[in-house]
Amino acid sequence: MSTTTFPFGQEIAWQPNPDWIAQSNLQQFMDRHGIESYDALLARSVEDIAWFWDAVMEDLDIRFTQPYSQIVDLSDGAQFPRWCVDGQMNIIHNCLDKWQTTATAAETAFIWEGEEGGNLTLTYAQLHHEVCRCANALRSLGIGKGDAVGLFMPMVPELAVAFLAVIKIGGIILPLFSGYGPSAISNRLTDAGAKAVFTADGFLRRGQPVPMKATLDRALAFAPSVQHVIVCKRLPASSPASQISWKEERDYWWHELVPPQPTEAETAPTAAEDPLMIIYTSGTTGQPKGAVHTHCGFPIKGAQDMRHAMDVKPGDRVYWMTDMGWMMGPWLVLGTLLNGAAMLFFDGAGDYPSVDRVWELCARHRITLLGLSPMLVRTLMPHGTDLVTRHDLSQLRAVGATGSPWGPSSWRWVFENVLESRKPILNYTGGTEISGGILAGSFFEPLKPASFGGPIPGMDADVVDQSGNPVRGEVGDLIIRQPWIGMTRGFWQDNQRYLETYWSRFEGVWLHGDFCAIDEDGMWYILGRSDDTINVAGKRLGPAEVETLVNAHPDITESAAVAVPHPLKDNDVVVFAVLKPGIDASETLRTELQERITTELGRPLRPKEVRFSAALPKTRNAKVMHRVIRAAYLGEDPGNISALEDPATMQAIQNSA
Repeated sequence: MSTTTFPFGQEIAWQPNPDWIAQSNLQQFMDRHGIESYDALLARSVEDIAWFWDAVMEDLDIRFTQPYSQIVDLSDGAQFPRWCVDGQMNIIHNCLDKWQTTATAAETAFIWEGEEGGNLTLTYAQLHHEVCRCANALRSLGIGKGDAVGLFMPMVPELAVAFLAVIKIGGIILPLFSGYGPSAISNRLTDAGAKAVFTADGFLRRGQPVPMKATLDRALAFAPSVQHVIVCKRLPASSPASQISWKEERDYWWHELVPPQPTEAETAPTAAEDPLMIIYTSGTTGQPKGAVHTHCGFPIKGAQDMRHAMDVKPGDRVYWMTDMGWMMGPWLVLGTLLNGAAMLFFDGAGDYPSVDRVWELCARHRITLLGLSPMLVRTLMPHGTDLVTRHDLSQLRAVGATGSPWGPSSWRWVFENVLESRKPILNYTGGTEISGGILAGSFFEPLKPASFGGPIPGMDADVVDQSGNPVRGEVGDLIIRQPWIGMTRGFWQDNQRYLETYWSRFEGVWLHGDFCAIDEDGMWYILGRSDDTINVAGKRLGPAEVETLVNAHPDITESAAVAVPHPLKDNDVVVFAVLKPGIDASETLRTELQERITTELGRPLRPKEVRFSAALPKTRNAKVMHRVIRAAYLGEDPGNISALEDPATMQAIQNSA
């Protein structure tokens, strides 16, 4: 594998604040267990996973109706651990029920704002009542324990309520990206055998109505298991898109079915390892992978990451820019409620109707933790820093980041202008199958631009070469050596594929599929997906190594590097760059970018081409789809593109020059 120059900047930009450490959740956790240092905690958390995850349960005050006899049983191997053995617990008891007799019941649990300006706030007591109403509505339709229910909705209050209500009755959540087309929806509903679906008539994006019910109707023609559809009215009555088709005895209006129900409902008894959610990740080809998560899995890991890595406390307000169809949506809901904090749902575009909308939201709702994509930052930077500084962001304690790699300039722009050069950027990476993060920034460790502080407590991560040997100062594969409570319990009806995906290369070791590197100061960097590997004459590198260099150019907004076939070298590098507004494509700029890459990475890795594109194909949560770019450039079948936000971006690649 290639060595890397770590073009993110070598100087430490942020140092931990001793006062913040002393007041942190994690320091209190360490004090209770007599652990003297952060390094000692990291070591103990992976050397004795039973102790650690049992201690996490206690720290989060997770209450069981029947206590577990053993926190973890590894008799079936690291691939299939059994957690909370013999335990009985429905996670909704810990998210909502247990708070109702405490002062937390009167605290804010949920905040919503719509693109057009509508607002709603719910306390823990009010959210509990709405969830009970919805649970009773589901039961009135004959939906109960073990039934899968799809959620194909915009980020509206009814989505959070439905999400929690399905869990409350012992059902299985099936989150669906709000931008999916009919085929992607029907494939997932059919695979999971969904019995019901929540949807909306549509939603607004940049002032324009986007239909949802019509899309779902087309999908349901190929999803015979679905018996019930509950429809939320989101669009103005004046919008033509609000006029939807209706199927009697299948379709129900939310406002007619749910509000009349009683405000109390029993929480269904469930085993701690009963399925809670099937959440699909898009495969390159074939069927998407349905990651299975349980009551004592995904919620615990998500809440622990919030509590330990991001120091979320009761009363904090978390806004993570996401869709419920992506992992960070369920993570936001479950993690905040288990920590007694509040979540913000925003149903709109973060730069509409004005480019400072995201900062306006943070100021108005007093957000303490903001999660965003570096890709969004790069689109906001050309508009200047006044769009940030005009808003009071003093409540913000940190910024989290997922979805795409940072460049040094975008990282520093947020650090200096949003965080006053004194608060941390908590870079966060993991995945749907992880239930949260493998690596993150933290309040305990210094940070360089674009770096991760290291593994989250409980994650036995390492970087290895092709033979499985640890490497430092080189690009290698990110692995996890020990099980953790949030790991997927396999793929829905396809455990062989699960084993082949994560466990087939190194014996008893999880291979995550990311290229990673650790520098001389112990800073970690994610350098792209290993299945996006660029291999030129035996020299391997991740796309992010190239893209970071290109994105650092003042005339470039974002870029993507892909490998294309070469008869002698196996592959060549082709770079697609998006110009900043007002910048024209030129041969001078093209040459300048090629020379920059050649100088930093070496002549063998000089790009075959640098092309200028109007846009890059991305998912809704801003991940660049390298395989789609490669296929569009080569004129090949792009495979599964159900996660693609805007199919027109494929044409932008084909039209690039």
